[in-house]
Amino acid sequence: MSTNPAFEMRNISKRFPGVLANDNVSFAAAKGEIHALLGENGAGKSTLMSVLCGLYRPDGGELLIDGAPVDFRSPRDAIRAGVGMVYQHFMLAPSQTVTENVMLGLRDMPFVLNTPQLAAEVEKIGAQFHLPVDPHAMIWQLSVGEQQRVEIIKMLYRGANILILDEPTAVLTPPEIEGFFRTLREMAAAGKTIVFISHKLDEVLSIADR
Repeated sequence: MSTNPAFEMRNISKRFPGVLANDNVSFAAAKGEIHALLGENGAGKSTLMSVLCGLYRPDGGELLIDGAPVDFRSPRDAIRAGVGMVYQHFMLAPSQTVTENVMLGLRDMPFVLNTPQLAAEVEKIGAQFHLPVDPHAMIWQLSVGEQQRVEIIKMLYRGANILILDEPTAVLTPPEIEGFFRTLREMAAAGKTIVFISHKLDEVLSIADR
């Protein structure tokens, strides 16, 4: 694990009508680190990470990626900088294949998204990080745990080096959680930064570096 921060959030504030969700919050994580963001539901964890991934713009504070200030105006801006988030509620098209879902939304993609070459690339990423999923399967055919793998592969395919996971174990069975933690450790060993949002202290103590 590197001592250099992959990202820094300095004095971030985010307001909604009648609610101060984040009040002058600072948070950072190193490259190759699994960093837990722990708190009860409604504590502002997801809001803070939605700022990091470009879904929300902060009302105050500064965000740095690899030491350089950034101003994300959308999740597309964030993923260009290597930041991706997997939410509790997946954003997949049920009537399309795994490969098509991974490719959807990318610019400069061919009209036909389910070619053997693209499917092989999806399968390679899955094999690298122990995220087994059939690239030709339809999303509606997959279990919830498999759909989560598709969301993670989608972020990795887009070049995410900072991966934010919002309550990822909520949809997994105990055996799936064990395999999922193995995947997180492998991604961290490959130099990726993982932010693990949770309210489950036992899981945090099991998987997180901090």
